[in-house]
Amino acid sequence: MKLRKTMTGCLLVLSLLLSACRAGEDQSAKGMLDGSDQKFLLKSVTELQKVAQLTGKDSINGTDQYAVFGTDLGSMIQADDKNYFVFGDTFGERSDGSTGAGGSYWRSNTMAYSTDKDPSDGITFDGMITDEIGLAKELLPSKKIDFDEMTKIPTHGVYANGSLYLYYMSVNHWGDPGQWDANYGSVAKSTDDGQNWTLMDGLKWPGDSDFIQVSPYKVPNGEGGSDIYFWCIPSGRFGGVKLMKVNEASIEKMSEYDYFAGVDKEGEPIWSKDPADSELVVDDTAGELSVIWNPYLENWIMTYLKEGQGVVIREGQTPWGPWSDPIELVSSTEYPGLYGPYMNPQYMADDGKTIYFALSLWEPYNVFWFKAALNK
Repeated sequence: MKLRKTMTGCLLVLSLLLSACRAGEDQSAKGMLDGSDQKFLLKSVTELQKVAQLTGKDSINGTDQYAVFGTDLGSMIQADDKNYFVFGDTFGERSDGSTGAGGSYWRSNTMAYSTDKDPSDGITFDGMITDEIGLAKELLPSKKIDFDEMTKIPTHGVYANGSLYLYYMSVNHWGDPGQWDANYGSVAKSTDDGQNWTLMDGLKWPGDSDFIQVSPYKVPNGEGGSDIYFWCIPSGRFGGVKLMKVNEASIEKMSEYDYFAGVDKEGEPIWSKDPADSELVVDDTAGELSVIWNPYLENWIMTYLKEGQGVVIREGQTPWGPWSDPIELVSSTEYPGLYGPYMNPQYMADDGKTIYFALSLWEPYNVFWFKAALNK
């Protein structure tokens, strides 16, 4: 009898703990999606600092050992205890003082991985995805033919259902600064920790659509799963931001993606299956955007490049807004040729007051690690 009562008591405590955990998840998701009582809190950004160089011969990771002398981007995919850093056009040996893309052994995309949890001194890579001789290999091969398929550029990725999903754009032609033409936006999948990738041709957005470059974030949906929100921009750096979402379990089904189509009279979001119904959530010229939830502000934050001006940050009360006016994060005067300000929710300090992010510099065409303080 005593044993039965003890077991019953333990089960009751366990049930209460599980309920509390679920309630916490639901509350967290509610806070992320319900901004009715929220205000904009971000007043300024200070203490900007270039912490470390992540790629290249002179970097803390010495990526020249993988024939990565020059590369860019560096968006991150968080998968359990590991983070994957995804890079764009990557080159082998380059002449000293080289500016911009170029060099030997061109690969359209490469990837590093890390279990480093301390962002304060930069991120140390555990290694890179390599070929049989130990050089960083091209994840998604491209034709490398101008006005056909010049390259395949990864824009961001997400870990879902135990697999890595890499969203990328097939670039037809590089145009004037900040402008390029895309054939389409699509997705590749890896089930072996990034070693091999399968192109998912059933997931394609037309090259002239507003869904070519994306920034995903998983939000608990209160049903034991997650919805993945994607902030999206067209090819180039002169379009506004739109929003789509999909249930994590249905990430591979094009028909299951929903597109934000405005709000109703109560301010609730309207979702449509038709991309033609989509509406802007941020009306600006955005390049290489990144969006995460920030616990310090208890709001969303979005970073992107405003071509010719620098990198800015905005605060959002819900994924669809309202979004605050932009605040300068990194000046292009101080760091010429900057782009690709990618954040990751794992790399914050002081409960989100300090944010860390990757940033590409056209000269010397490599990826650097920055930090800044948010002030509310």
